[in-house]
Amino acid sequence: MAHSNPKLAELDPVWDRILREAEEAVADEPLLGGLVHSTLLHHPSFERALAYRVSMKLASDEMPGQLLREICDEAIRSDPEIAASARADIVATYERDAACHRFIQPLLYFKGYQAVQSYRIAHWLWTEGRRDLAYFFQMRCSEVFGVDIHPAAVIGKGIMIDHAHSIVVGETAVVGDNVSMLHSVTLGGTGKEEEDRHPKIGNGVLIGAGAKVLGNIKVGNCSRVAAGSVVLHEVPPCKTVAGVPAKIVGEAGCDQPALRMDQLLGK
Repeated sequence: MAHSNPKLAELDPVWDRILREAEEAVADEPLLGGLVHSTLLHHPSFERALAYRVSMKLASDEMPGQLLREICDEAIRSDPEIAASARADIVATYERDAACHRFIQPLLYFKGYQAVQSYRIAHWLWTEGRRDLAYFFQMRCSEVFGVDIHPAAVIGKGIMIDHAHSIVVGETAVVGDNVSMLHSVTLGGTGKEEEDRHPKIGNGVLIGAGAKVLGNIKVGNCSRVAAGSVVLHEVPPCKTVAGVPAKIVGEAGCDQPALRMDQLLGK
């Protein structure tokens, strides 16, 4: 049985739990021992494990894993918010995704989580002026995960993207903290306009599967966008919108829709 390190549990409870779950996973399924050891147990910190996992997922003949790992290590070392946000994303996924039963699952298996962490590295590169390398990360993230997030987009922490197939987030999009979205969500523009042209998603927003939010519009804090909706106009805080084009159909239903993940519209 895995044993917790009391000091580590106090200093870094997320990493301590990941290590305990990793030991249990190896005991339960020895055939995964190589993956779990190389990805998790081999590393001295969450930061190093995160850099390794992102780099191995994005590695290709064009850019080997070792070089990508050096880039990821540099980004995470330079900006502590990357790893802090990655921890918050793990907790968010565990708390909101009914299919997530352990902290190790997002890091090992969930492409939505892995894609968001890849974006975080790309965003750091973008802010450092290393645009071509940021575009390379964006390209590989799209190829590997089917998630296309422009590295200039601004995304908060506590993000959960469930299933994460065919997610698109445009260049000037802003996503707040504690946002949940499902597969096939687009935060896009409405044409060839330049400058600020993508949505601004508030804190605590829930965006249902297949929803499209288009243009430089605000989606207010703690609102809900129903599955399949096309949102073309501003959404006030704490409201539910649905339809094509989307219209207000009621209140959000609770204080924190993104945390509750309740997608059933009230009568």
